[in-house]
Formats: sequence, structure tokens, C-alpha cells
Amino acid sequence: MKINCWLTLGVMVALSAVAQDNTNSSNTLPPIPAPSPAVAPAPSTPAPAAEATPAPAPAKKKHKAAVAKPIHEPMVSLAPGAAEVTANVNARGQAGLKGEVVSHLKKGETVTVLEQINLDKHKANEPAQWAKISLPSNTHVWVNAKYIDASKTVTAKKLNMRGGPGENYSVLGVIERGTAVNEITTKGDWMQIDPPANSYAFVAAMYLKQEAQPAPAPAPAPEAQPAMAQAGAPQEPQARVVSHEGVVRPVVSPQAPTKYELYDPATDININYLYTTSPNLDLSKYVNMRIIVTGEEGLDPRWKDTPLINIQSIQVINPNAVSHPILRSPRQSQAH
Repeated sequence: MKINCWLTLGVMVALSAVAQDNTNSSNTLPPIPAPSPAVAPAPSTPAPAAEATPAPAPAKKKHKAAVAKPIHEPMVSLAPGAAEVTANVNARGQAGLKGEVVSHLKKGETVTVLEQINLDKHKANEPAQWAKISLPSNTHVWVNAKYIDASKTVTAKKLNMRGGPGENYSVLGVIERGTAVNEITTKGDWMQIDPPANSYAFVAAMYLKQEAQPAPAPAPAPEAQPAMAQAGAPQEPQARVVSHEGVVRPVVSPQAPTKYELYDPATDININYLYTTSPNLDLSKYVNMRIIVTGEEGLDPRWKDTPLINIQSIQVINPNAVSHPILRSPRQSQAH
């Protein structure tokens, strides 16, 4: 009973409130929204740590292209002949590192140097001095098999020997027509053969050593000779003073070294061509006279059969013999 009373009282209060609300509707404030149902707070999750800004990656160092360091190359002077190899080294098809390797030389081996070649242009890491050597006998060369007949003889006028089976390999020498070869193997159009004696290769000269050669004795200095009076005159004879007797006559040949000669009338053989540098001696005055002439005798390179005599004195042989004093050129006077 009591419960029903309380319910009735509650309903009446509610209706009264609604009526009052409707009466004051013109002055009402916006309705207050009903409180939203309580929402259970989400379990606390630790806030994510602030992401650290990644440090900039260190800049990569640019690697410079390797620069070839110049090699230390001692000055070498090789002469044709034997040389000792001072290190294990490659022999190449050309003078320079561009040449392909055709053989390997071992320290202590002996090779034959043909000539030394100095490169005008070369790379910093490339030797400038090279030796052209005879190809070692244990190295083989290649030739075009089309120019070798069934008897293993070269049919071409000249056949190149190469460092490999192809025309892109270096030339290691030439074989003449008719040369017999010793075949080792054949690869396509190319035949490998034993190297002939004239085949060659190249090796850096600084890896070769030769025994010191004794210096050649200096050539004796030529004896001073007086100058000729005229251009194109015959070479003056070497100093060898002689005396000859004969008859003076003019020279017939216009190509003879002088205009007068001394001959033996008994045999008609020329004894000497008469030569003088003295402007005071007129040999035409002694034509057909028998005289004794004294002077320096020698050979002109163009007239090796008959010597010349550079007159120093003339003695005429006749009933009234006249002895002429020694006649010298101004240079001869200074020399004596």
C-alpha cells in the first residue's frame, strides 16, 4: 500500500514539472544535454617516445681514381751482345706495356741484345728504355698456315711471325720464301712453329745487365797537313819526304789531280804527279828536263795508282846543272 502511494506521488511531481516547463517555454534556455554515460577510461598506454630525428649519414668519401706513380728507372745503356736478366720479367711483342706477353724470362738467364730502344712518349708507370732481344728458343711463334706448303716451306715472299694465332698479335720477325719451318701445332688458319734465329721480342732494359766493356782506344789524331791553295785541289800527301829522278811532262788527262807529272823516259811510266803550293814555282819551265825532285809524297784518294809529291826542291840534271832552293808554301814555312 505504502509503495503505491509513493509511486503516485512521484508521477504527480513529474507531471507538475512538465507543465511548468511548457509554461516557461518562451524563456527557456537551450536544453542541457543529458550527461553522457560514463565511459570507462581506456587503459593508460605509455605515449610513444618521440621519434629521434635520424642523424644525417656521414658523407661518403669520394675515392679518387688511383694515379699511377712514376717508376724509378735507372739510366741504362745496352750494347748489342749478351746480357744477364736481373729479375723475373716478361718479354713482350712490342716495346712498351701495350705489347702482349710472348715469353717469361727468369732471373739469371742470358739473352742476346740486338739494340736498345728509348720511347719518346710513354706512361708514368711504363719504362722508357727497352731492349730488343733475340726471342728465347723455348718460345714459339705463329704464322699463317696458308703460306706454308705440304713440305713445311714458306711460299710467300715474306711471311710475318706473330706472337699469337691472329693478325692482331705483334709481329716478331719475318721469314723469307723457301725457309723450312718446324710445326708445333695448328689452330685454324694459323700454325705454331719453332722461332727462327731472326725472331725477336722486347724487355724493359732496366732488368738487363751487361759486363762493363773496356773503352775503345782513342784513334790517333791525324797529322796536320798544309791547306791546298785552290778549292777542289787534290788531298795533300802525308808527310813522307822522298827524292825521285825523272823527266817533266804535261798531263794529258783533264781529270788528273795536277797539270804536270814526273815520268821515267825508259819505261814511259808515271813516277809522281807534281804538286806545289808555291806561287813562285812555274813547272812549265821544266817540261822535257831531267830533274831530281824532293818533297812530301802521298796518295790522293781518287788517284791511288800514282802518288803525288808536294815539291820542296828541284835539281835539274844537265851539263849546266842548276840547283833550285827549297820552295815552301807560307804555311809550310810556319810549320818548320
